[in-house]
Amino acid sequence: MTVSPHDQARILSEALPHMQRYDEETVVIKYGGHAMGEEEAAREFARDIVLLEQTAINPVVVHGGGPQIAAMLGRLGIKSQFSGGLRVTDAATVEIVEMVLAGSINKQIVSHINQAGGKAVGLCGKDGNMVIARKAGGPSEASVADVVDLGFVGEPEKIDTTVLDQIIGRELIPVLAPIASGPAGETFNINADTFAGYIAGALKAKRLLLLTDVPGVLDKSKKLIPELSVNDIRKLIADGTISGGMIPKVETCITALEQGVEGVVILDGKVKHAVLLELFTDHGAGTLIHR
Repeated sequence: MTVSPHDQARILSEALPHMQRYDEETVVIKYGGHAMGEEEAAREFARDIVLLEQTAINPVVVHGGGPQIAAMLGRLGIKSQFSGGLRVTDAATVEIVEMVLAGSINKQIVSHINQAGGKAVGLCGKDGNMVIARKAGGPSEASVADVVDLGFVGEPEKIDTTVLDQIIGRELIPVLAPIASGPAGETFNINADTFAGYIAGALKAKRLLLLTDVPGVLDKSKKLIPELSVNDIRKLIADGTISGGMIPKVETCITALEQGVEGVVILDGKVKHAVLLELFTDHGAGTLIHR
């Protein structure tokens, strides 16, 4: 489909109020393993991130890589176990997780952004002691005795934004892998949603966008709920509307809001230009969660 020059000009003009709303503001974008999709989708995402930076928005990308980690572990014959949506990570697994997340995936995203005309910098939570993690306790539905030992799965304990403060606002785009050090220097794998939520909170981001493989939070008849407050979420968890893997996502949203993020959006990263739809149009995309 070709768009006429007049339509292009009108679209840009209509985007202006949205651009002004986010002018010089920080937007943290969690780019999920499934949302990464094919090569062309990854390149489109990179172009959209560069466009944000060109319009005086400060994008910070946090990426996951579950499917890619699973593929590498499979190739090496290492079996994965999951508990409550978190990968049970032993010493052998955490080495592979770090290699895939902070290595190949991180540099691939950096490369795509740079090819699109941006200047991306690939980092992980270890750089500059950005994130110090503690060991995560396993989810348990029975008793304390049944808590799963998740091994080298961590939760952020302390965030230091010194390195990010040096980068943000200087035409550089940080791309962060959710790997962090523990107090004794051990390596922890952190859920990418959780990592993004804590980074967004520490940066007092205007928006946290969680790109996933679902349209957003759905009601009982599987229709998208465009907007929710924290109280609405608690009611929907209580009545079972929000269940399974969506619970940790919305809990991350609540944590980020409590730490000072203005709004969090859960949206489908497989939709073309999902980030631009959310930030630059009246239509928006996904479910907006606010205090």
